Amino acid sequence: MAFSQIRVVLMGSALLLGGCSFTSDSLFPSLGAGDTSSDAATETQGPALGTTNFEPAPVTPGAATGTYVGKKVQALRGDLSALKTIVGQHNSTLQGLRNQTSRSAAQYHELVGAITARLQVGSTPGNPILVANLRRAQELMNGMSADVAKLSQLSAEVASDSAMAGFLLDSVRSSYSLSGAIEEDHRQLRVLEDDTNQTVVLIDRLSKELNADIARQQAYVASERANLSVLSSSVQAGQLYGSGAAGLGAAPAYSSDAAPARLAPMDMADRRPLVVIRFDRANVAYEQPLYQAVKAALDRNPAARFDLVAVSPAQAAPGQSALGSNAARRNAEAVMRSLNGMGLPADRVELSATTSAQAHGNEVHLYPR
Repeated sequence: MAFSQIRVVLMGSALLLGGCSFTSDSLFPSLGAGDTSSDAATETQGPALGTTNFEPAPVTPGAATGTYVGKKVQALRGDLSALKTIVGQHNSTLQGLRNQTSRSAAQYHELVGAITARLQVGSTPGNPILVANLRRAQELMNGMSADVAKLSQLSAEVASDSAMAGFLLDSVRSSYSLSGAIEEDHRQLRVLEDDTNQTVVLIDRLSKELNADIARQQAYVASERANLSVLSSSVQAGQLYGSGAAGLGAAPAYSSDAAPARLAPMDMADRRPLVVIRFDRANVAYEQPLYQAVKAALDRNPAARFDLVAVSPAQAAPGQSALGSNAARRNAEAVMRSLNGMGLPADRVELSATTSAQAHGNEVHLYPR
């Protein structure tokens, strides 16, 4: 693979790229991006969901006493039994969603691992097998995203269970003051109060663990969607860029519509470029060395921002100068889209333009800030 048309400068040392191969690490490893190695894929098989089984114990039975309070105790016992049945159903729903997420995540990581492994050894751009696997991985991720909505609905239902349990506990405690009770009624009330208290605690634990599951799965889905976006770009390019922008949050994609306002003049005096890409021929293969250079810069400074500069020759004739400036701008926009596809948010790159007496053709320079 020849990269003689590209010069990459890393912190003052020139790196000539001719016939070089590149590793495929994550672009943002220090910002929480997932490792694409097989070991990491084995360790990370989905969101770390809870494992507690919240199956409620049966209500303690009690014999009828024939008193008014005794009948009240029986009615409350029936209400508690009905509530525990509902809680048991909600627990079953939770366990089912957890198992479903676990299965989907295992299938998802198997597909992503297969895609990554194939890209690591080299693939053709838009390989249909990888495209099909990527589509299936996206479908699985959509399913896990839909499960978050189901968990949220379940959380609302558990909140209703909690309100009902609190009401029952108040009713049991207020029954102590009713007249016409015998000692057996009060003994059964104490047993019922203990049962209801345990149910209140169980529902509270269920609610807390369920909400923690929701938060973890939301974060997982958001992170993996970012990784899938980068993996999609990798499949289209036929080379692995890395696991992308996980942990950076959503960022606006670059649009060339914004370019006129952002392509302000740029003074390059006393600045050393991180990357210089010379567009002196068709189909310049700049993506992999660009990725490696930006990755190295972000390894040193995870918060780094960049200036992307379209450079055209300064000593061209007026008509040629305008053509060269437009061509340099189009090249810079293409590089911007490549950076965005690799997972670098567009709002961390400022696009501008300049001319240079040293440029003999159209170039694109990338400067760290």
